[in-house]
Amino acid sequence: MSLSQAIERANAHAPFLRGLIRKEPELVTLMESAGFDAALSASLARLDPERVLPSVREARGGVALTVALADLSGSWPMEQVTEGLTRFADVALDFAITSAFRERDQEPGGLAALALGKMGSRELNYSSDIDLIFLHDPDRIARREGEDPTEAAVRIVRRVAAILAERTGDGYALRVDLRLRPDPDSTPSSLPVGAAEQYYQSQALAWERSAFIRARAAAGDIKLGTGFLRMVEPFIWRRSLDYSALAEIREVSHRIRDHFAEGQALGPGFDLKRGRGGIREVEFFAQVHQMIFGGRDPTLRSGATLQALADLAQAGRIAPEEAELLGEAYRHYRTLEHRFQMVADQQTHSVPKLAAERAQVAGLAGAASWKAVEADLSPRLKAVAKLYDRLLETGEGQRGPRIPLGSSEVERWGTRAKVKDPRLLASLIEGWRSGRPRSLRAPESQQAFEAVIPMLVQQLGAGRTGREALLRLDQLINALPSGVQFWRLLAANPALAKVVGRLLTATPLLADALARRPSLLDVLLEPASPLPDVDAATGELSSVVRGLAGEALLDRVRLWTAERRFLLGVQLLDGAISPDDASRELSLMAEAAVALLARAVERDFAERHGTIAGGRLIPLALGRFGGARLTAQSDLDLVLLFTGSFEAQSTGPAPLSASAYFNRLGQRLIAALTVPTAAGSLYEVDMRLRPSGADGLLVVSLESFVRYQQSEAQLWETMALTRARPIGCAEDDKVVAQAAIDQLISAPRDPAFIRREALAMRRHMAKHKPQAGPFDVKLMKGGLVDIEFIVAVRALLSGKPVPPGLAEAAGLLAPELIGPARLMNDMLVVLRLVQPHDAAATPDAAAGAVIAHACGKTGLAALKADLAEARTVVNAAWAQTFSTTPNTP
Repeated sequence: MSLSQAIERANAHAPFLRGLIRKEPELVTLMESAGFDAALSASLARLDPERVLPSVREARGGVALTVALADLSGSWPMEQVTEGLTRFADVALDFAITSAFRERDQEPGGLAALALGKMGSRELNYSSDIDLIFLHDPDRIARREGEDPTEAAVRIVRRVAAILAERTGDGYALRVDLRLRPDPDSTPSSLPVGAAEQYYQSQALAWERSAFIRARAAAGDIKLGTGFLRMVEPFIWRRSLDYSALAEIREVSHRIRDHFAEGQALGPGFDLKRGRGGIREVEFFAQVHQMIFGGRDPTLRSGATLQALADLAQAGRIAPEEAELLGEAYRHYRTLEHRFQMVADQQTHSVPKLAAERAQVAGLAGAASWKAVEADLSPRLKAVAKLYDRLLETGEGQRGPRIPLGSSEVERWGTRAKVKDPRLLASLIEGWRSGRPRSLRAPESQQAFEAVIPMLVQQLGAGRTGREALLRLDQLINALPSGVQFWRLLAANPALAKVVGRLLTATPLLADALARRPSLLDVLLEPASPLPDVDAATGELSSVVRGLAGEALLDRVRLWTAERRFLLGVQLLDGAISPDDASRELSLMAEAAVALLARAVERDFAERHGTIAGGRLIPLALGRFGGARLTAQSDLDLVLLFTGSFEAQSTGPAPLSASAYFNRLGQRLIAALTVPTAAGSLYEVDMRLRPSGADGLLVVSLESFVRYQQSEAQLWETMALTRARPIGCAEDDKVVAQAAIDQLISAPRDPAFIRREALAMRRHMAKHKPQAGPFDVKLMKGGLVDIEFIVAVRALLSGKPVPPGLAEAAGLLAPELIGPARLMNDMLVVLRLVQPHDAAATPDAAAGAVIAHACGKTGLAALKADLAEARTVVNAAWAQTFSTTPNTP
């Protein structure tokens, strides 16, 4: 449509626009000659510090006419229309703030305006008010003598609101709404930034989270506003998958539909914003998915509704056809909403009740009649409502039967459900419903819990171990620190409830981890990709901790490790990953943690103490860590070395010798790996394999280490080197350190001495640390320790360097041991997961089935048979290695 046709339509159907056209002939001429962008810029240029109130209203009139005609002519799409309206609001707001300060003879600063709602997302409609929260920095805001900072800020904000919203002979510029700040009836119109941070991080309500999805620093002290939003980001974007948001949005939606019941049916009075299938439901659809998933995926945090829908589809959170349907409907709704408002510059979202007014809207929309508009609108409303209703129903269905009230009724229900001990169930249910457990005190928690507990009880309570499983469930419920999010997550995802049931019956290790940190369930909904190598592990961890330091960095490393460890455990129980792959990934995670924390402590230490020329830290991994195969309970065997001369001095203001420097640095690294934080513990570290053991220095130079190994080390220390590898350091340093290790292993030695010392050591170990039980695959005769001895002795006898992995080294030195090594490592990994407190004991039938399945066997009997065969192979290899000397440790 041409500009002249748009003017004709505006003159015919919109009294407000007709008045502007008559008032602004020069602006219309500019649109004809230079286009709408030029007209918009000319309108904004009307702002004049010498004529504050008149000029901002004149600018608004020019913007209103330009945007309306650009919209009606079809020259600007809906997104550009809302962007143009928002651009004026930003410029006018900043102009008003600057003017308010200068009227007080002060320079602006220390006062920020946060835009929320449609201004925050740059989606203002034609006659929007603007939702603002003002913040001030008490130390920076200018104030008059006798004013306190908040008093000064309030006076400035009052003047800003008057400049924009006060009705004069020229009308108004923008309606200002300050009611989105905390407790608006009792708080000042501008909040001290510190008080605001404290409120939003500790007391804010659920609806305030969704409001802040679209918040941005729009005017005034932008740096102050942006810094505040960064501070409260954890409040807005929870890292755990936040299914409580769905329940909160559901409650808000039901209240809106009830409150605006008269405007729910399409016809006169229908509320296009709040009505069923309307604007608000499209926005809520996007926002609820953002609130659930945006904490973990920063790409889903766009404030603009259309962009948010596109991002959600791109990330696979909603179907592309859903995004397309909602996006097209949203554009249609917002365009029609503008037509409602253009008629008389009214902030309305409803279909006019008078037929003449409906005819005006239809005329602006280019429709033959209101009936035609309604026919075009109706199918979109129905399609959006259907999608939104489906979203609201998530987690509401599939609940199954409820457990009745009353002990006798619970017992009868338990008997029908074939619960092993109905009387115990009745007692436990009574305790859970009492509100004593922290996780069940909130009414919202109880409601979600009642929906989930029947399925959990039926899954856990039946069978031979039903009583023990119910008691484990009781322990979990009483250990949970909070419950709203946890129980709502299970209610929304019944499959997760079944996973929880499996964890309670199969592995207390994972059940205890879940009780300490319920958010671990999130990783099952969002399983991370497998870690192919240490570079991928280090890269992922680095991205997770980017921008963090100090305690926050330590917490995030622990959370990342705990989440991946939990995911591997569940995948292992489900048969989705082999024990060997899980063991390898656990090692990669540990290596990434050592590497990242080593860099972090080196960086912090250098800021205080400078650096050592040519001196760098080299961690050596040994034992199972050196062999790149850990269990969920493994500690880390480490030796710490450094390059360069031990006599070198650091460059800091208080110089340290290299030895003192790296020993202090080593202490920092060990503390970073071991100290418990608010996020829990990370690893236990064993440093006893360092030169001279507990009596030696924590960190020694590479040169000193080699000299010690050559002249003072006992054979067992040299044997340990066959599973050593440098980690977490520069590639050049890894090459140098590995070459030194290979040279030490390759040094010529007396074969008889090697065999004699190794046998003596193994007998000493068997005497002081004997086999602990029938399934002690590590210490049993023909077990993993024997394989380690065989490989280490053959490596020293061959005089050739070997890879540190046990199965890999066996492949070069004892091929017959590859199968036994892998079987026993698999068993050790699973046993320590399923029965962590007594991995050597014979598992019961249920645990045995889990262990056998995870190890790829048909049952426990088959696993035992394979283990016996493997031990026979190991004993034969032992006899061959030690020249037919019987294996009698």
